[in-house]
Amino acid sequence: MKYAAKRVATLLVTMIIVSLLAFLAFDLISGDPAQMMLGTEATEEGLAALRAELGLDRPLPIRYLDWLTGFFRGDLGMSYHYHEPVWTLIAPKVRVTLWLSLLAFLLITVVSIPLGLLTAGRGEGRLAGLHTAFNQLCMAVPAFFIGILLTWAFGVTLKWFTAGAFPDMTQDFAGSMKYLFFAALALSIPRIAMTARMLRSTVAGEMEKDYVRTAISRGNDRRGVLFRHVLKNALPPVIAFLAQTMAELIASSIVVEQVFGIPGLGRFLVACISNRDYQVVQAIVVILAFWVVLAGTLADLIQQRIDPRLRLGGAS
Repeated sequence: MKYAAKRVATLLVTMIIVSLLAFLAFDLISGDPAQMMLGTEATEEGLAALRAELGLDRPLPIRYLDWLTGFFRGDLGMSYHYHEPVWTLIAPKVRVTLWLSLLAFLLITVVSIPLGLLTAGRGEGRLAGLHTAFNQLCMAVPAFFIGILLTWAFGVTLKWFTAGAFPDMTQDFAGSMKYLFFAALALSIPRIAMTARMLRSTVAGEMEKDYVRTAISRGNDRRGVLFRHVLKNALPPVIAFLAQTMAELIASSIVVEQVFGIPGLGRFLVACISNRDYQVVQAIVVILAFWVVLAGTLADLIQQRIDPRLRLGGAS
């Protein structure tokens, strides 16, 4: 419990620092939001009134505290370009990107762990060589190119989904999940190869250790030793890698969303940067940072739960 409390406290402190840096950076970049919203023909009286309405006439520390408390309430301010509340604009995009990332993460976990365990026991024969070559190919091909191939194969040729016509998630949830599956597959294929290779390597390394040789020499089944002892020691680094992968999926989804025409957070971020809508960009940056830090914290907690050595270290 002490270790978990420390990790949660670290998460909160990190997010406050990130939010402060993001607020200061975009406050400097955005210049005068009132001028941006009203245009070059605005009068000084109109600019002063809008600055007061937006709270821009108050000191910077007060504005940051107001923005931070509003962030936790779901009030992220107003968009300078769309003239709508920021959360109203990004909430549907967050939901789409979150589902895309979760589907990709599920595919990575469900496929890579059995695949890594299956190939770990095959030695260095011809099949292992073919698997290694195929694994390298999957890792080398970018996710956006896989997305193009999947769109051509399943969208254009087989017509399993209509490319560029993402169903409204609130009206056709099953259809949107079917559409997201192919984008999630494009995201997951390189990471399935990476995770399976990492698990294969860690399992192979554990199988060479003395405790495994001793267990097998005493008549224990090799498969039983693998699942009862080896896997427990081989999984923690893989879980940490999976958590890091979960954080990276958000960044990778930006390109894949463009390929599939998915109205997610990444695609909207690109549009807002082009429109210089820094109030929205600032909120998205903080949300993405929170996602990355949360994934790392969860990875540490899971690792500490699985590995007894980490539990002993965390208790000291």
